[in-house]
Amino acid sequence: MKKKFGKIFSKDSAEKRETITNATSATTNTSVSSLSSTFLRDFDGLKLSTTYSNDTTRVNKREVITNKREVAISKTLANIERTMKVDICYVLDCTGSMSDHIDAAKDCILRVTEYIKNTNPCIRVQKFRKNLDSVTASGGGDSPEDVLGGLHAAITKMTWHDGTRVIFHIGDYPPHGRRFYNGVDKYPDGDPNGLTAESVFEKMQSKEIHYFFGKITQETDTMIQATISSIMTSVTLASSIGSTNSSKQRKDLNPEVPNWDCLPQQKGVILGYNMPETLYELKDQRYFNKKNHFSREFYFKIAPHPFSAGVEKHAYFAIDTTSDPSQKMVMKEYSHDKSENSFEKYLEAVEISTVTGYLSKKFNSIARKKNIPLVDFLEAKVVRAFIDNRTRYYVIEPELNAKFKRFNANSGVIIEFHPTLEAFAHFTYVHTEGYLMICDLQGIELTNRFLLTDPAIHCIDPMRFGRTNLGKKGIEKRFLANHECNKVCRELGIAKVKSAKFFCRN
Repeated sequence: MKKKFGKIFSKDSAEKRETITNATSATTNTSVSSLSSTFLRDFDGLKLSTTYSNDTTRVNKREVITNKREVAISKTLANIERTMKVDICYVLDCTGSMSDHIDAAKDCILRVTEYIKNTNPCIRVQKFRKNLDSVTASGGGDSPEDVLGGLHAAITKMTWHDGTRVIFHIGDYPPHGRRFYNGVDKYPDGDPNGLTAESVFEKMQSKEIHYFFGKITQETDTMIQATISSIMTSVTLASSIGSTNSSKQRKDLNPEVPNWDCLPQQKGVILGYNMPETLYELKDQRYFNKKNHFSREFYFKIAPHPFSAGVEKHAYFAIDTTSDPSQKMVMKEYSHDKSENSFEKYLEAVEISTVTGYLSKKFNSIARKKNIPLVDFLEAKVVRAFIDNRTRYYVIEPELNAKFKRFNANSGVIIEFHPTLEAFAHFTYVHTEGYLMICDLQGIELTNRFLLTDPAIHCIDPMRFGRTNLGKKGIEKRFLANHECNKVCRELGIAKVKSAKFFCRN
């Protein structure tokens, strides 16, 4: 029996994800003193983007590099704008077997839609809700359903726009055919119209549609197993801006904590920056040089394989054996790109950590007086060690032992809204007089406190804070244009953004 499907359309906002990438490790007996002195030489070898010079040629080169960076930022912002235009089609099984589940399925769809509306206030959902309310479960006959027909209709009959395209499929039984179901089936040879999972998902791939299935009963388990190869080969299930060759990056991951007793102790040097004392020092990139750094010897053990990988870095379990007892750490290593100065990338990460530490301290000094939750960041440092017969750098920070959440992204998308965190981002913009804004807030939520890690910074100087810095345009287009001041903003006394063009909507 063919099945009826409710096809419902809405819009969503997408998020840009940015995470972690590559390497393995071993041990050596290189002296700590030689590593420390080499650290200082590394500073002297930094490329132009981290130094200033009165030499006309070098200044001109910096201008060229800055212009290229501005072009790259504009392209990234255009891509974000495009991907944030999301078409969502809900394909819902509406036959009699869904009678016990239809209300829950509709409620799920409605909650997704309300979330979309909350993150995109301009979206109108009244007509959508009215159409959803009219959907009922009736008809059918045998257990298998016209799943492939419903998906094919969604793919071919919906008007898909440019941007991100998503199909959410909710149902309790699989398609017709022995391949998917061994019970009573009026069409045991498969779809009566000749559709196959491969042909449907191939067409889905050609239109660059993301597919998600909402499982209700175990009756669809065989369907999931039988079509998994079709889905994996034909449909892009997820994407991340800037990611390349991700399957290769992730092939050696090991999520298990190693047996530390079986691993050798490594030695190296750990480096960080002294905290700026003034806003002037924070804004002056020349402050972040070898005159304002500190270093010390460091002993540690590191897992032989990373437990997580992302666009730019690999993350490893590690322990700090210098402390007693040993402290659990996470060490992150950037992918090896010979076209870039890798040491500079590590210094950028530590500079971001130092700047966020300074601004969170300023924020918390006010928050404590007003009983506002505190915002703290894990302190990141650089480790330099000689491993596998070569110099290796890592960003190191304490391990978070709680449920990790991502609250917002540097694209401006709010994943989980918290007024304190949105006010904190606003505060950093106001406190630095429009110079920068901290975003991409992720970490753990504790009692009256957030403990965050790996943030990004948008800054009007596009040459600072790495590739996740989307510059002045990122501040204006991805935050100020969308920010709505909340009660925490007002308690902090920052109800208006100090900009001639952009103001918070109270």
